[in-house]
Amino acid sequence: MVDVFSLHPYRERLLQLHNHICPRQVLGLRMGELAGEMLGLSLPQSDKRLIAFVETDGCFADGVMVATGCSVGHRTLRVVDLGKTAVTFADSHSEPTCAIRIWPHPLARSRAAQYATDAPSRWHAQLAAYQIMPADALLCARPVALTRPLAAIISRPGVRVCCAECGEEIINEREVTQDGRILCRTCAGDAYYQYLLELPISIEQHARVPAEHQHA
Repeated sequence: MVDVFSLHPYRERLLQLHNHICPRQVLGLRMGELAGEMLGLSLPQSDKRLIAFVETDGCFADGVMVATGCSVGHRTLRVVDLGKTAVTFADSHSEPTCAIRIWPHPLARSRAAQYATDAPSRWHAQLAAYQIMPADALLCARPVALTRPLAAIISRPGVRVCCAECGEEIINEREVTQDGRILCRTCAGDAYYQYLLELPISIEQHARVPAEHQHA
């Protein structure tokens, strides 16, 4: 495992995203570097070969992004919000897909004090120690199999359909079929929001309210 880590190559980019560097950013960086070593990839990538599934958002995800070159905009970084500081990396050029899940060692926080004995707080100890701890003392890694084919997750360019209920366009093959009708996931019952019956005038003038929510 990678034991020589330097924050220097990443510092400028991280400070463009955050006004300070924190332990979780460093964890993201270390996991990204370890993934590159274990999968035999040169990172940060300039292509879209590596796909990262981060299990939380925030500064940790930015650390992963900076170390690997994976990003939401390039469709190579996906947030699967499980509330965990962990990430699965998948090599899209491998067949079958080679994937590795990496997460902090359960003792990483307590071990940090042993590597940064002069730190003024646990936070500062973690920030310093996570940069110098051996990878096998800081991280755990295990090969995994994705529960969906990577090709289905990535989908294909130019594929689009319209929802039979709301009429909105659906891309990346994210539609579902119910009773022979093509629906978006929201209309199929898997929604993260619901429309309000009453809308402010300024919004109502510009928003299309689904028919079932309109007043008679």
